[in-house]
Amino acid sequence: MDAPAHPGPAAPANPAPADPGLFGPASVTWQVHGDPMMWIAGVRALYLQALHPRAVRGVTQNSDFRKDAWGRLLRTASFVGTTTYGTTEAAEHAGARVRKIHRLLSATDPDTGERYGVGEPELLLWVHCAEIDSYLHVLRRSGYPLTEAAADRYVGEHRVSARLVGLDPAEVPGSTAELAAYFERVRPQLAAGPEAREVDDFLRRPPTHPLLVPAREALWRRVANLAYASLPPYAHELYGRPGPAPDVVTRRLRLTGTFLRCVPARLRWQLPPKHILRAMSRLGPGSRPAPYKVGR
Repeated sequence: MDAPAHPGPAAPANPAPADPGLFGPASVTWQVHGDPMMWIAGVRALYLQALHPRAVRGVTQNSDFRKDAWGRLLRTASFVGTTTYGTTEAAEHAGARVRKIHRLLSATDPDTGERYGVGEPELLLWVHCAEIDSYLHVLRRSGYPLTEAAADRYVGEHRVSARLVGLDPAEVPGSTAELAAYFERVRPQLAAGPEAREVDDFLRRPPTHPLLVPAREALWRRVANLAYASLPPYAHELYGRPGPAPDVVTRRLRLTGTFLRCVPARLRWQLPPKHILRAMSRLGPGSRPAPYKVGR
């Protein structure tokens, strides 16, 4: 008589759910960060960030951004993608890496000789608020469906990303009204110094291979011009270059948004590093970002 077979290890009755990350599919952030207008919003953020003299020196004095600007832009996009769609562990690791870099770097005020760390809360807060304001402004103005309540939720959710870079979430704007009040407070500190002019010059005419110059003029120039045009009027005044009339800018943003959103999302999300597709693979098709989910 054969001995009874030993049963294998029992499968867990309730397997642990997949990690949704720091924001998760129910957040406003999860939906809006999958929109293609985020690229134009990112360029607007660079223009805005460069108007804080102490903050922009932290960039220009610690890297040759003209030689690695594309890499810097892609690293920023990867950080946003990881913290939005990655696992909690991946997001926390990305934040720890950024905080470590900030601790190691400093800049010098050429007028006073003062040496200061690029990780000062004042500077980190400016960079954070310029990014969140730019993302929100470009998305809404280009026709992305965000109510006032959803916009407030979005700003509040990003106290999480502020913590990742080393800020105290309690000191970070948590609503659109608080964000607007912050910009009113900081405006007297803003100026278009030599470093800002350098950033402006780069964004208008980034170095590229001679064979790619026509593409730069046809494509990149449009992106940079639209990002610049969407800045607030005080930014145009500081840079000394007037922007088009507001209604013209809004029309261009809406046309661009409509065109880019006609490109199938699955096709857009195939571009490396595929954060959204990996998140959907981890969490299932129900986690797919979509504008209609914002109001849920």
